[in-house]
Amino acid sequence: MATSALFREHELAFRTQYAELKERILAAGPLLPGTTGTLALRKGSGYPYWYRVFYSVPGKQSEELVCKDGDAEALQSMRERMHFSEWVASQVSMLRKLGFQVADKSTARVLLELHNRGAFQAGLVLVGTLGYMAWLNELGAVAVGARTLDIDLARRQQLKLAAPLPFLATLQATGLPFAAVPGRASENATSVKLPGVQGLRVDVLAPGARLGSVVRVPELAWAAQAVPHYGYLLEASEPGAMLAGGHCIPVRLPQTARFVWHKLYSSTQRRGFREKAAKDRRQALVLAAVLAESDPWALKGAYADAPAAMVKAIKPLYPALAKSPGVGQALGEVLDECLSAGKKRH
Repeated sequence: MATSALFREHELAFRTQYAELKERILAAGPLLPGTTGTLALRKGSGYPYWYRVFYSVPGKQSEELVCKDGDAEALQSMRERMHFSEWVASQVSMLRKLGFQVADKSTARVLLELHNRGAFQAGLVLVGTLGYMAWLNELGAVAVGARTLDIDLARRQQLKLAAPLPFLATLQATGLPFAAVPGRASENATSVKLPGVQGLRVDVLAPGARLGSVVRVPELAWAAQAVPHYGYLLEASEPGAMLAGGHCIPVRLPQTARFVWHKLYSSTQRRGFREKAAKDRRQALVLAAVLAESDPWALKGAYADAPAAMVKAIKPLYPALAKSPGVGQALGEVLDECLSAGKKRH
């Protein structure tokens, strides 16, 4: 079993449990939002109908029409979906206790809505701290828990949607009171947020030369905030999953190795935000340590593909990275080969 001061590896049985859950989720299609709920027969209108009664978000009860009474096939189909939802919730609960990364219920509601509407399948990518948490689970690694009040979503190119997907309306369809930041609908809005200082925020990001400039996203009737070298980060993104609330939700993730190098680059751009820069470097080092043990060639290949401007910004970090607590031999060798003075990329 691979070990490091930066991470430890889940036991094989636990990694297998996660892999089986993910495999079933990827084949499940649309998922039931909220709690599993119960079935109820309503007869008040004179025509009996079956409904699923559930909590769509914490504290808010909702009802979903299932079918007319007597439609045995539709009713059985919903029973099977509810049984599957209950099984998933039990699996996520067990994985949480085993040390897997699990986001909160509000995050689950947002990601599930985007999944059910085909946004991830169309090319939307989960990045930021949630992307880091997802990759820890995907790689079977246990590390210091991550917490975030942000969902960072990225779009490299036009999403392949069958129809436009208005971003603000989609987020409001969750039943959560999202509003555009700074609180009004605007053609330049790139974020939505829940009320309060601790309210969840959802940001849309895209490649762009100038950090913070606005990039139009017409298929979402929205805009994105530009981030330099995001084209590199998002190239050839991969299918993955995010554990959140009682759900396992299919998403898309950037390649792990590219995520490492872009996180290190981002840490050099956070002038005036030392805590965020430190978080970026820590997340990069943890994932790099995992890859250095299992797939160092991926790290080296992603470094070789990195834009020259990224490399120029990252290289000065080498002395501090090499001396970071927990950097073992495997990661030390990769850092030395890629970043030490006088060495050039192949």
